[in-house]
Amino acid sequence: MIKIIRAQYIQQKILRLYFSDNSWGDYDLQAVCDRQTELVVPLNDEQYFKQFFLELGALCWRNGLELSPSNIHRKLEEQQKLHYESKVA
Repeated sequence: MIKIIRAQYIQQKILRLYFSDNSWGDYDLQAVCDRQTELVVPLNDEQYFKQFFLELGALCWRNGLELSPSNIHRKLEEQQKLHYESKVA
């Protein structure tokens, strides 16, 4: 099971996410925010957006929004935006 182990704010709606399989990618949440659902509307406020946290490997905000790490991982892979750390022997 893939988990997000670290998240870093990059700019606007972009977070750099590090996964438990030694991969990472820059995830643009603009498409999520464009849905304008009740849970994502607060993310349009940059200060609120920056208050993300990780809980059990998922990307979360205090209003209850929780994004699946495996779904994000799959999307980054499909978009060819997933990078793997090279292992040093």
